[in-house]
Amino acid sequence: MTRRFDDPGPAASTRAPSQKLAPDRPRSTTFTAFGLASEAEALSPGLHIVATPIGNLRDITIRALATLAAADAVLAEDTRVTRNLLAHYGITTPLLAYHEHSNEAVRERMVTRLRAGEALALVSDAGTPLVSDPGYKLVQAAIEAGIAITPVPGPSAVMTALVAAGLPTDRFFFEGFLPQKAGARRNRLEALIQVPGTLVLFESPHRLPDMLADAAAVLGPERPAAVTRELTKLYETIRRDTLGSLSERFAQEGPPKGEIVVIIGAATAPERNADSDAALDALILGALERHSIKDAASLVADETGQPRRQVYARALALAREQG
Repeated sequence: MTRRFDDPGPAASTRAPSQKLAPDRPRSTTFTAFGLASEAEALSPGLHIVATPIGNLRDITIRALATLAAADAVLAEDTRVTRNLLAHYGITTPLLAYHEHSNEAVRERMVTRLRAGEALALVSDAGTPLVSDPGYKLVQAAIEAGIAITPVPGPSAVMTALVAAGLPTDRFFFEGFLPQKAGARRNRLEALIQVPGTLVLFESPHRLPDMLADAAAVLGPERPAAVTRELTKLYETIRRDTLGSLSERFAQEGPPKGEIVVIIGAATAPERNADSDAALDALILGALERHSIKDAASLVADETGQPRRQVYARALALAREQG
């Protein structure tokens, strides 16, 4: 039995006046879902950004399947990964590699095909394309060429981890991967100290213990956090605790396995204390008598545990007041 999905959305009914369907492009094709072969409507020309499952293959949407089935080609970060997804749903659309190493010449070839009236689907290995992957360069090139961009929403590791962490979701900041080297990582964490929202980070399993240790040291061991692993998969785990406790736990257990997303609660506004402020100023003024502003700020920050950037800003202000 073949079923027909007759409501592909508004994007399927719109087409730029200058674009025409390629004459040899099939009007529709099929995919298999719920044990039934379903016919997909022909797509409008352009670049279709398609979200795919982050683990559980059942998380894909009907619209995503129809788009992948009807596209002239699927541009995949890793064709081996995407081939498994397409095979699972009986989709035979040709696959083309598009990843971080794809150069300008590759993008030009894709734009040429789009200009000719083809419909291309862009996917990442998992989740929503362009989130922590290089797809935006192709989207930029397509926009500059006047090509229609159609988002096909769906799974996202960022949103999945965020809603499961149990931390505020009214404001959040997606940082992605922190630098690999410890010094650069700590510097970046210092820049994130006062972000007024929940932090969302990706991390490699083997670097997770070191990253958590640095996060606890820089952001504070009492910040609430969650480490999510293998979301939507068989061994999905979510650990919720303070950064200090999570750091200690993973230092003892060692690196976990699987895909990791770390959620860290926002900084709480510190209570102002006149005595502590005066004490900090005294330390800074004493250090300024012997050192440059930069060195004095570093010494006082190391001594007090205060954020280096904040101490430097206060040292700069005190130096100006001193004339």
